[in-house]
Amino acid sequence: MYPIDTITGSLVNLREFSPDDVTDTLAIVGDDRVTRWLSHDSRNHDQTTAMIEGAIQRAQTEPRNEYYLVITDKHDQMIGFGRLGLGGVKAAKLGYAIHPDHWGHGYATDAARTLINYGFTTLNLHRITAAIGPENAASIAVAKRLGMQYEGHLRDHVHTNGTWRDSLLYSILAHEWPTSPADT
Repeated sequence: MYPIDTITGSLVNLREFSPDDVTDTLAIVGDDRVTRWLSHDSRNHDQTTAMIEGAIQRAQTEPRNEYYLVITDKHDQMIGFGRLGLGGVKAAKLGYAIHPDHWGHGYATDAARTLINYGFTTLNLHRITAAIGPENAASIAVAKRLGMQYEGHLRDHVHTNGTWRDSLLYSILAHEWPTSPADT
């Protein structure tokens, strides 16, 4: 399933990474305000280039086990990235990051909604989870807004920025997802 067509949300579009995305991606993964919430430290230019090359390469594997996609606004400006990492039986882990200049405008909610909908309707997944840092109130609100249920507290789940961080686990099942994602 490579490459995918653009996946359209209400506020954002999702598309495959390209080698031309390094500068815009670095503005996100090189920013400590963003990476404090992610599962990796801030990255430099070479690390960002390798990240994008890896995403492009993994997108070509068959069967595909990851959908690591650029999030753009409706003007095709990159504002973040999102990921569905497939694992287990009909299951995926959801993740996303938005550039701080675009926080608070509903982009993360729309991107997550669009990824979840793609997972359930196109990939025929049964379960999607999100592991969120306990202090990340904005992402917890996104998970709740989308109908994800709290499942538990994972201790020392992620090692980032030189320390261990717990995660709160949220999930949603296919039969819980509304027939119209606009309902969320």
